[in-house]
Amino acid sequence: MDIERRLDLIREVGEEIITEEELRELLETKDKPIAYDGFEPSGKIHIAQGIMRAVNVNKMIKAGVHFKMLVADWHAWANNKMGGDLEKIRKVGKYLMEVWKVTGMDLEHVEFIWVSDYVKDDEYWKKVMQVARNSTVKRIIRCGQIMGRKDSEVLQASQILYPCMQAADIFHLKADICQLGMDQRKVNMLAREIGPKIGFWKPVVVSHHMLMGLLPPKTTASGVERSIEMKMSKSIPDSAIFMTDSREEIERKIKKAYCPEKQTQDNPILEYMKYIIFEKFDSVEIPRPEKFGGPLEVQSYEELERLYREGKIHPLDLKSATIEYLDKLVEPVRKHFETNPKARKLKEFLDSQEITR
Repeated sequence: MDIERRLDLIREVGEEIITEEELRELLETKDKPIAYDGFEPSGKIHIAQGIMRAVNVNKMIKAGVHFKMLVADWHAWANNKMGGDLEKIRKVGKYLMEVWKVTGMDLEHVEFIWVSDYVKDDEYWKKVMQVARNSTVKRIIRCGQIMGRKDSEVLQASQILYPCMQAADIFHLKADICQLGMDQRKVNMLAREIGPKIGFWKPVVVSHHMLMGLLPPKTTASGVERSIEMKMSKSIPDSAIFMTDSREEIERKIKKAYCPEKQTQDNPILEYMKYIIFEKFDSVEIPRPEKFGGPLEVQSYEELERLYREGKIHPLDLKSATIEYLDKLVEPVRKHFETNPKARKLKEFLDSQEITR
């Protein structure tokens, strides 16, 4: 595959690439660049983590990178997830990996690495210390967004350690590319700034889009606020579709979701169509009533957006289609957790836990 096609695939993943010139040079000079993403095992896995992440990882692998997936169990511990119980956090990590077995992630070409395995290495903690010594407390607190926290919510000393660890992860994993969400941008930029100062490199940052939550966005005097609160949240079940939700749960959540008529910006149902459904299906059927023209076969997201903006697709019809296609995507995962004894045991454990921020 030539460089341009590889770049195009990575552009499909990256809502922002810092910088594209550095990415091009990396692809031209390194046979198998290392890209990494990480996840904090902290609760049930929603559809962005389960399907959107699998889509993005597969595109990166197709573009010719070696992909490392970091199971950030110690980070979840530092962030007081699952009541600060490391053993419970590790079980959640295994649960998420079971989901990806069914969602089509190219697991043969993904290297899973547990942070709890490499914290035994003195060299890792030297990197953490180097990051900490070259950062101010104020700068680290501003990185609190990577933990799903506002600056004012970074209250525990362990949460100060978290961004230092995450920046050090990049260099310990020898990652050339940070392929994380836009919400992780601050710590990736910290790593780019600090890397050359402490004898490492400036990683390329490929930040993927953060899927909106289903609940109405907050509004301010200046308009809609795109903030942490608009993201999906494991601690707010109605904000997202989760990978083991029943058909009834999917229907209930989508029917009550924010979906203003003719509005294509900040519309979570359209985001589900763009980033989830049209990534998995070549076309989508919208079940319109006969008096409005009958069922409509839509061949691309761009066509869907145009028709919706023009009022030719009603929010209720869009939601009906979304329910059908989401259920098709979630059904194999539900079945896996019903029929596989190991997966079922992990789900039963997670169902018994209280999920908090």
